[in-house]
Amino acid sequence: MDIINSLTKMFGLQRWQVENTVKLIDEGNTIPFIARYRKEAHGTLDDQVLRELSEKLEYLRNLDRRREEISASITAQEKMTPEIEAALEKASTLAEIEDIYRPFRPKRRTRASIAKEKGLEPLADAIFAQTADSASPAELAADYIDAEKGVETVEDAINGAMDIIAENISDDADIRRRLRSLFTVAGVLQSRAADSEKESVYTMYYEYDEPVNKIAGHRVLAVNRGENEGFLKVGIDVDRIKALNIINANVLSDNGSACTDTVRDAAADAYDRLIFPSVEREIRNMITDSAVESALKVFYVNLRELLLQPPVKGKRALGLDPGYRTGCKVAVVDETGKVLDTGVIYVTHSEEQKLKAKQTVKRLIEKYGVEVIAIGNGTASKETEIFAADLIKELDRKVSYMMVSEAGASVYSASKLAAEEFPEYDVSLRSAVSIARRLQDPLAELVKIDPKAIGVGQYQHDMPKARMNEALSGVVEDCVNSVGVDLNTASYSLLAYISGINSSVAKNIVKYREENGAFTDRKQLLKVPKLGKKAFEQCAGFLRVRDGKNPLDNTAVHPESYEAAKELMNECGFKLSDIGTPEIRMINENVKALDKKLICEKLGIGMPTLADIVEELQKPGRDPRDELPPPLMRSGDIMEIKDLKPGMELSGTVRNVIDFGVFVDIGVHEDGLVHISQICDRFIKHPLEAVKVGQVVKVKVIDVDVKRKRISLTMKI
Repeated sequence: MDIINSLTKMFGLQRWQVENTVKLIDEGNTIPFIARYRKEAHGTLDDQVLRELSEKLEYLRNLDRRREEISASITAQEKMTPEIEAALEKASTLAEIEDIYRPFRPKRRTRASIAKEKGLEPLADAIFAQTADSASPAELAADYIDAEKGVETVEDAINGAMDIIAENISDDADIRRRLRSLFTVAGVLQSRAADSEKESVYTMYYEYDEPVNKIAGHRVLAVNRGENEGFLKVGIDVDRIKALNIINANVLSDNGSACTDTVRDAAADAYDRLIFPSVEREIRNMITDSAVESALKVFYVNLRELLLQPPVKGKRALGLDPGYRTGCKVAVVDETGKVLDTGVIYVTHSEEQKLKAKQTVKRLIEKYGVEVIAIGNGTASKETEIFAADLIKELDRKVSYMMVSEAGASVYSASKLAAEEFPEYDVSLRSAVSIARRLQDPLAELVKIDPKAIGVGQYQHDMPKARMNEALSGVVEDCVNSVGVDLNTASYSLLAYISGINSSVAKNIVKYREENGAFTDRKQLLKVPKLGKKAFEQCAGFLRVRDGKNPLDNTAVHPESYEAAKELMNECGFKLSDIGTPEIRMINENVKALDKKLICEKLGIGMPTLADIVEELQKPGRDPRDELPPPLMRSGDIMEIKDLKPGMELSGTVRNVIDFGVFVDIGVHEDGLVHISQICDRFIKHPLEAVKVGQVVKVKVIDVDVKRKRISLTMKI
């Protein structure tokens, strides 16, 4: 297979783009590095396309390896023919390759193999040949009766021959391909109750039919889960007559042979006993794989948006981890996330306890100059929010609060990483610290948590673990590198996601920093144990050194382009000390006045790199998240679900985007659902076309079910 050509067609790219990208990947470069610093080589493809291309490259290479293994196996059996060789070469999917290999694959002991051991293969061949002047199957079978081999009657011989014919039909690659197509085009996924008397969340699937080629991914995953939990029986229904006609058209003779009816019976047995269960399993796996990939894409986008939420910078924060019996845990952190104080208050107990809690929080706010409060949205969060809103009204200073998703906070606080970071605090206090830090810098805090525990997606617990870890780790890596990190303040868990750095090297960077003081330039990275020249090349551009020796170290300009950057500034009449000043913003006009092609040739860089350098010189240390709308902060006047009335218009924050709609936090503890049909006036295939996690939206209440705690919203205002 010409893999480069296949990838070129698959992604709609030019061949040189794919060739260069594959070469860069094979040279051991990371996706973030390729995306940012090799734009000329691949034509400015973004990190998502590059990652997908890398995954498809691996798939096609694995496909080729399997093709070679099968070819070698068939050749070793001395059964390779030019036709099989051509079919293998033409096959473009793993299913096609495995179909070709099926007749030659070593099999466990089957009814057909037992019949072959009894010497009935020649009889099967004679019956299947269906020659016009053939004797009847019974007459042919008479010669194969052999009591010593276990063939005592004509019926025994015919049945054994039919088993061989059935297996041969089942192994026919063309028949399986045609039937797979029938299942895909005309198959219906059927879901039935395992016990119709038993109530469950899968009630809507107790009598459910939907065409295989139309069923939405989230419904596939739903019925799969219902089946795994024992509530549903699921299968695929296909017109049996149509399926048998496809098989018969391939195997039956129309010359009036006495053997044709026997072959027809064998074909029916092949379909019912061998082909149908196998193809049904294949199709279900296929639609499940497709559903998984769709769910992962939604999870990918949601997680990316969550990680890239704008930070609340330069503010001291107070984190509240709500709780009933054990109280509400409190943590105060400074602008950098350093813990200043902790404690426990009781806001759901007696009035005396609430008064005492207010006094404690007021004291902490005054003592440390707290400006924002982060409240976890878990158990007792509504009571804690009411407490915070009342308290804010009594303060002399401006303080606002925000509900923060605490998904994964308990996972983090009980982790080895949290124990290393906060050995002096118990698990509950670590959660309060994490909640406060999530408000200050979502990315820096959320990278410490397994992405699966963050809770932005659907059916994440049903995803194949390896595939999910691979996909979500890639999201985190892309986000961390797109923002960049401060080399002197980043935790090792954050550094570990930087291009070219693994967990071991990240720990070495932190250790070097602790032993030798803050980094003053990027070159010092080469002194870190296990961080060699290749790793330095991959990571240097994503690590920032603020107030270091070289102002370029606080930009995303890669060290390999420092000379080009200096020469460009010189051409435009600037020097290094001008980086970040208001004056250097004129460099844009200066570059426009130059012959860009000529200056690029002189500097030895391409147009994309020139544009990146110009942008970085103007905004050193730029955080792309700063350009996003700020998060929705609240200061009081909260409601409960019983206060909601149809027609009310509110502002809310999108918490999750799934296939059939959007969940929005409108400040009443329970998130409201905006169904996909209520998102906008134009037709959209998926909510992600119109909204994203973290977006502040205007909604109107359609309906409220207080008993079931369900809120229906619309964005069509």
